[in-house]
Amino acid sequence: MTSTAALPSAVAWTRAVAVASLLALIALGLAWELWLAPTGNRTLALKVLPLAIPLAGLLKNRMYTYRWVSLMVWIYFTEGVVRATSDRGPSVPLAVAEVVLCVALFTACAVHVRWRLRHAKELAA
Repeated sequence: MTSTAALPSAVAWTRAVAVASLLALIALGLAWELWLAPTGNRTLALKVLPLAIPLAGLLKNRMYTYRWVSLMVWIYFTEGVVRATSDRGPSVPLAVAEVVLCVALFTACAVHVRWRLRHAKELAA
């Protein structure tokens, strides 16, 4: 684990974007299924539970968590694309928002890992 104070500001910024995107995906998923465009099956709100698991790892700045979140987010991206192209009504803009948040989360995680590894290499040299 690396202290966030020792990381360059760009790396800390990617961490903030990743955490904010993950929290926004959780909030969107809950609001979507419970209030904004409910499908009638409130148990679909449980789809956000897997997103809550990596939150602690991102907050603790664990490199491994950034790596596997960047893979897990594609499940939600796929759901967003499918629902954006097949649903009607208020679900469409919510699905597009989910896709945008997924891309932001993936990008932030990928850039964070790359920049942290580069920073570690520079410290070792």
